[in-house]
Amino acid sequence: MIDANALRAVCLGFPGATEEFPFPRHPDVSTFKVGGKIFALTTLTAAPLTVSLKCDPELAERLRAAHQEVVPGYHLNKRHWNTVSLEGDLADRLVLDMIEDSYDLIVASLPRAQRLLLGWPGEGRR
Repeated sequence: MIDANALRAVCLGFPGATEEFPFPRHPDVSTFKVGGKIFALTTLTAAPLTVSLKCDPELAERLRAAHQEVVPGYHLNKRHWNTVSLEGDLADRLVLDMIEDSYDLIVASLPRAQRLLLGWPGEGRR
């Protein structure tokens, strides 16, 4: 199971990723960003630990249907965001893949110059 320290390490392990606490009324909410855009949102001190991740809308619905730990994004656009409980039965590999997919969706939306600076592998596939 992925804990808060592992979640932070995974999110910050992506090229150009930063952690910010942009909500003064909710100082414990961590946002992980690339190019100034959020790809993961969590409260690392919360129990149960959850993380909200951007997702392709069709995949988001399939994940929700297949896993009770995956629900529409809490306080986010429910078409494009899922909130994932990290204290259920989801395989760590699936969670890691969802985090990477979220990062990739955000990077893909950045200007080409930023993508090149990040050395994003997806740039060669575009």
